[in-house]
Amino acid sequence: MNNQSTIIIAEAGVNHNGSIETAKRLIDVAIVAGADYVKFQTFKAETLVTQTADKAEYQKELTNTNESQFEMIKKLELDRKTHEELINYCEQKDMKFLSTAFDHDSIDLLAELDIPIFKIPSGEITNLPYLRHIGKMRKPIIMSTGMSTLGEVRNALNILIESGAEKEQITILHCNTEYPTPMEDVNLKAMITIRDELDVNIGYSDHTLGIEVPVAAVAMGATVIEKHFTLDRTLPGPDHAASLEPDELKEMVNSIRNIEKAMGDGVKKPSPSETENIPIARKSIVARKPIKKGELFTENNLTVKRPGNGISPMEWDDVIGSKANIDYKIDQTIKGEI
Repeated sequence: MNNQSTIIIAEAGVNHNGSIETAKRLIDVAIVAGADYVKFQTFKAETLVTQTADKAEYQKELTNTNESQFEMIKKLELDRKTHEELINYCEQKDMKFLSTAFDHDSIDLLAELDIPIFKIPSGEITNLPYLRHIGKMRKPIIMSTGMSTLGEVRNALNILIESGAEKEQITILHCNTEYPTPMEDVNLKAMITIRDELDVNIGYSDHTLGIEVPVAAVAMGATVIEKHFTLDRTLPGPDHAASLEPDELKEMVNSIRNIEKAMGDGVKKPSPSETENIPIARKSIVARKPIKKGELFTENNLTVKRPGNGISPMEWDDVIGSKANIDYKIDQTIKGEI
């Protein structure tokens, strides 16, 4: 996962609403947008949540209030056959498929399907058996850290490493799990804290409205960006309202790629595009008034004006007090005197 280019994960999640055709349309959108991966979610309702578990407030607002969390997610399951069909579809389209496993059976299923990266969702960061299971897979890992303290992130990281994962192959994503995340709760600087305190690759999983925050995260050093997207924000379902629509996803990818170009190599020097502006924008020492050959240059008979194709004003002290080798007219560039 060590790549100079930011890895952009287009998070389809459960925005397929249980339809394989919708899932394929989401894959197509991710391709057009230029994302590196399209990611779904793999779970079995029976092993993920109890029959009576409550829904989050944002889920209550966006879904049927009479159904439980179990009933809501049961309709969004993807079985093995569907996974295989979507993976095959991605391969045909030259798109890389990922999915987040939410339980042990799902981890094993994704391992059997040879998923290249294991994604750990924020809710599993305190799930010791789950973390050990992922660590034993000895594959690259991306871990979201919403709702967690730095201490919890450190503990989870240590468990993964002790279970067999290589630290260099783990990327930790700063994240906030509120959908949508209020700007004042983003706390992007925490991403830098994670990097500095834990010495790991960092990234950002975004649930804000818009694209400004993930673009800013890239400028701050994120190596992975994850963002939910949908075909239409008005569709029914828990995650659509806080997701990007197709044109917005494409705009985010383009903006991130532009920021990558803009970051440069850090060497302060004239760029190729501005080199030709140097003589136009800079200045030279020129004659303020007519100067005769042999006359001394003084602050009264010299000044500084554009263009910058003569002696630099930085040589002013060396020119003052020297003699003119030729006659100069007003505004004539002083040349070859030092």
